[in-house]
Amino acid sequence: MARLDANKFETPTPVQAQAIPPALEGKDVLATAQTGTGKTLSFLIPIIETLQKTEGRGAHALILLPTRELAMQVEKAFRLIRSANSQTVALVVGGMSEGAQLEQIRRGARLIVATPGRLEDFIKRRLVKLDGVKILVLDEVDRMLDMGFQPAIQRIAGILPEVRQTLCYSATLEGAVKDVARKYLKDPVRIECGSVMKPAENVELRAFDVETDKKQELLEHLLGVEEGSFLVFVRTKHGADRVARRLARAGHSATQIHGDRTQAQRNSALRSFSEGHHRVLVATDVAARGIDVPHVAHVINFDLPKVPEDFVHRVGRTGRAGAMGMASTFTGPSERGDLKRIERTLKITMKRYKVRAVDIVDAAEANAA
Repeated sequence: MARLDANKFETPTPVQAQAIPPALEGKDVLATAQTGTGKTLSFLIPIIETLQKTEGRGAHALILLPTRELAMQVEKAFRLIRSANSQTVALVVGGMSEGAQLEQIRRGARLIVATPGRLEDFIKRRLVKLDGVKILVLDEVDRMLDMGFQPAIQRIAGILPEVRQTLCYSATLEGAVKDVARKYLKDPVRIECGSVMKPAENVELRAFDVETDKKQELLEHLLGVEEGSFLVFVRTKHGADRVARRLARAGHSATQIHGDRTQAQRNSALRSFSEGHHRVLVATDVAARGIDVPHVAHVINFDLPKVPEDFVHRVGRTGRAGAMGMASTFTGPSERGDLKRIERTLKITMKRYKVRAVDIVDAAEANAA
């Protein structure tokens, strides 16, 4: 409680209020919740309670996550709120030196926070033992399955003790996610926090009808007239580099993350953006999975996402923890049908604007004119 107080965690979010009590009783939990709802604490608190009650070295808890960035954030959150330094943690992720990771394991880390690929590599080389794991967390399961980790999850779960507690979190509960829940959870307590296929109510949704070659101009206009940080989503790695370079040339402090950047470059860009050294972060969907940066004022869909779920995921980067947020979607002539499909699927209506040069005119006024 002292650690939670020190970090200003005072009132539980709905997912925390619903998931923590059954988890503390040792029950399995299956939770669907939007990103930014505080689910990380809802599984870290039960893990810390478990570690307080168990003696000995070695892994007593395992958290599997889809991306390095998310794993690093969870490990950092654990260090902030753990009740004793003896509750040691090993971060096991690809793209970073394995020496330090293996050293943490050799020293008997009580919690392992891992991405499936690197952890499975360590298991194959007999560098890690998981026979003492009492609690398994599968976070962002839908994302892990999207990224092709189902076989790795199956092999990892297969070597864990059968008698254990499992907490499973997903943005959606469809198809393969249901199979995972059936396979690894026993009589779970089911928790749903709001519609997971709908953007949060505290995010204002706007759509700008704009010629494709005017999108950059519109982005720079919005940066000039609105305050706060911008997270800009583009479809391709090349597009991310191009948008960020043009912004820098126009005098805006911008950086980018995508799959071709090294882990060190991605870490540096995220840190710089979250600490306010760069006002704009340009990202692709894959690189952006798991980004948890507080206080993003404005999300820009420079290119439309491929699927409605990705729209929810992107927009969920703003308006976190109850704050107000803004999300603007740029639609070129070829994207209008896709925008309507997203609105139909998510049962939302975005406020429409028509763009003439860099003048932004409300669509209704433009039509009346």
